[in-house]
Amino acid sequence: MSLTLDRDADKGGSQTVKAQLALRELVLSGAISSGERLTEQGMVERLGVSRTPIRAALLLLAEEGLLEPLPNGGFSARAFSEREVLDSIEMRGTLEGLAARLAAERGPSPHALEQIRLGLDRIDAVVEQATTSLAAFSDYVDLNAAFHRQVIALAGSGTLERQIERVMTLPFASPSAFVMAQADMPGAGTVLIVAQDQHRCILEALAAHEGARAEQVMREHSRLAGRNLSRALRHREALTLVPGAALIRTLLDV
Repeated sequence: MSLTLDRDADKGGSQTVKAQLALRELVLSGAISSGERLTEQGMVERLGVSRTPIRAALLLLAEEGLLEPLPNGGFSARAFSEREVLDSIEMRGTLEGLAARLAAERGPSPHALEQIRLGLDRIDAVVEQATTSLAAFSDYVDLNAAFHRQVIALAGSGTLERQIERVMTLPFASPSAFVMAQADMPGAGTVLIVAQDQHRCILEALAAHEGARAEQVMREHSRLAGRNLSRALRHREALTLVPGAALIRTLLDV
């Protein structure tokens, strides 16, 4: 009987994850606009998933901050101020800075450092192509995310890693949230060159066990995302390349 219950729980959990991912995609793709009312029954019909996982998914996205409950029932997709997005980026940078410091102080292995170095070599090649290739920006997103995961893993702290994962669910908090917007803006390659130089500085600090330096550079590195946001808001057409960008509101939109 317990095996059957376990299987039922696994099935229910997978359905909730499926519903959560599908709902998040609808919001971030702009298929659901900010302020639009969402109901359990409406999402059941739209996604073809039963009511229980839909209910759980709506609550999970509300915890992430993408949805907010309505007084008369249901949820609506949130809009986010520029300040809220910057706060999310700062939170992520603070935690990643701590991860970089712990990684440096605890002494990463030569093998781990070599893996990071190889990844950065690949980013070098991508950066060289970035001014002429939109695909290069897409490759950069994947390689940049891998770099951040490697540094976080080197901290050797499951507690910290879970908190970073939690912050990453905040809208637009990820390291590469606004990278694609750069592809449609002047000076796009320059920003990637600066970011790559910071990657190299972080690697040097890790290898030299310089915890304070690793933390400082990682935190400054995270703030590039905030500057990318500000640049993208001045070139609004570039925001069409950022999933969910229609949810961002500035003072000009109020």
